[in-house]
Amino acid sequence: MEMAQIVIDIPRDVLDAVKLPSAEIEKELRQELALALYERGVLAVGKARLLAGMTRWEFEELLGRRRIVRHYTTADLAEDIRYGHSR
Repeated sequence: MEMAQIVIDIPRDVLDAVKLPSAEIEKELRQELALALYERGVLAVGKARLLAGMTRWEFEELLGRRRIVRHYTTADLAEDIRYGHSR
Protein backbone atom coordinates (compact mmCIF):
# COMPACT_ATOMS: atom_id res chain seq x y z
CA MET A 1 0.00 0.00 0.00
CA GLU A 2 1.40 3.37 -0.98
CA MET A 3 1.62 5.81 1.89
CA ALA A 4 1.29 9.58 1.71
CA GLN A 5 2.24 11.92 4.50
CA ILE A 6 0.45 14.95 5.83
CA VAL A 7 2.00 16.89 8.66
CA ILE A 8 -0.33 18.66 11.06
CA ASP A 9 1.27 21.28 13.26
CA ILE A 10 -0.10 21.14 16.78
CA PRO A 11 0.86 23.88 19.20
CA ARG A 12 3.26 22.64 21.89
CA ASP A 13 0.97 23.79 24.70
CA VAL A 14 -1.85 21.71 23.22
CA LEU A 15 0.34 18.59 23.02
CA ASP A 16 1.58 19.22 26.55
CA ALA A 17 -2.05 19.39 27.72
CA VAL A 18 -2.92 15.97 26.29
CA LYS A 19 -3.32 13.68 29.27
CA LEU A 20 -1.72 10.63 27.67
CA PRO A 21 1.76 9.13 27.74
CA SER A 22 3.78 10.70 24.90
CA ALA A 23 4.22 7.28 23.26
CA GLU A 24 0.43 6.97 22.86
CA ILE A 25 -0.43 10.45 21.58
CA GLU A 26 -0.02 9.82 17.84
CA LYS A 27 -2.00 6.57 17.98
CA GLU A 28 -4.82 8.22 19.92
CA LEU A 29 -4.95 11.27 17.65
CA ARG A 30 -5.12 9.02 14.56
CA GLN A 31 -7.99 7.07 16.13
CA GLU A 32 -9.85 10.24 17.11
CA LEU A 33 -9.44 11.67 13.62
CA ALA A 34 -10.65 8.42 12.06
CA LEU A 35 -13.69 8.31 14.36
CA ALA A 36 -14.59 11.94 13.68
CA LEU A 37 -14.26 11.60 9.91
CA TYR A 38 -16.24 8.35 9.89
CA GLU A 39 -18.99 9.82 12.07
CA ARG A 40 -19.33 12.79 9.68
CA GLY A 41 -19.51 10.46 6.69
CA VAL A 42 -16.25 11.78 5.25
CA LEU A 43 -14.53 8.36 5.37
CA ALA A 44 -15.96 4.90 4.82
CA VAL A 45 -15.39 2.40 7.59
CA GLY A 46 -12.60 0.60 5.72
CA LYS A 47 -10.58 3.76 5.18
CA ALA A 48 -11.30 5.02 8.70
CA ARG A 49 -10.01 1.83 10.25
CA LEU A 50 -6.85 2.06 8.12
CA LEU A 51 -6.30 5.62 9.33
CA ALA A 52 -6.84 4.44 12.90
CA GLY A 53 -4.35 1.60 12.40
CA MET A 54 -6.89 -0.97 13.56
CA THR A 55 -8.42 -4.16 12.25
CA ARG A 56 -12.04 -4.02 11.11
CA TRP A 57 -13.20 -5.71 14.31
CA GLU A 58 -11.13 -3.43 16.57
CA PHE A 59 -12.58 -0.38 14.82
CA GLU A 60 -16.12 -1.79 15.04
CA GLU A 61 -15.63 -2.34 18.79
CA LEU A 62 -14.35 1.22 19.18
CA LEU A 63 -17.41 2.54 17.31
CA GLY A 64 -19.60 0.58 19.70
CA ARG A 65 -17.81 1.83 22.81
CA ARG A 66 -18.20 5.40 21.55
CA ARG A 67 -21.82 4.80 20.53
CA ILE A 68 -21.14 6.01 17.00
CA VAL A 69 -23.81 4.99 14.52
CA ARG A 70 -22.45 2.77 11.78
CA HIS A 71 -22.91 3.92 8.19
CA TYR A 72 -22.95 1.12 5.66
CA THR A 73 -23.44 2.08 2.06
CA THR A 74 -23.27 0.16 -1.17
CA ALA A 75 -19.78 1.67 -1.61
CA ASP A 76 -18.79 0.16 1.75
CA LEU A 77 -20.12 -3.21 0.61
CA ALA A 78 -18.14 -3.00 -2.63
CA GLU A 79 -14.99 -2.09 -0.67
CA ASP A 80 -15.53 -5.03 1.69
CA ILE A 81 -15.98 -7.38 -1.25
CA ARG A 82 -12.79 -6.10 -2.92
CA TYR A 83 -10.91 -6.47 0.35
CA GLY A 84 -12.22 -10.01 0.82
CA HIS A 85 -11.19 -11.02 -2.66
CA SER A 86 -7.69 -9.57 -2.24
CA ARG A 87 -6.98 -11.81 0.75
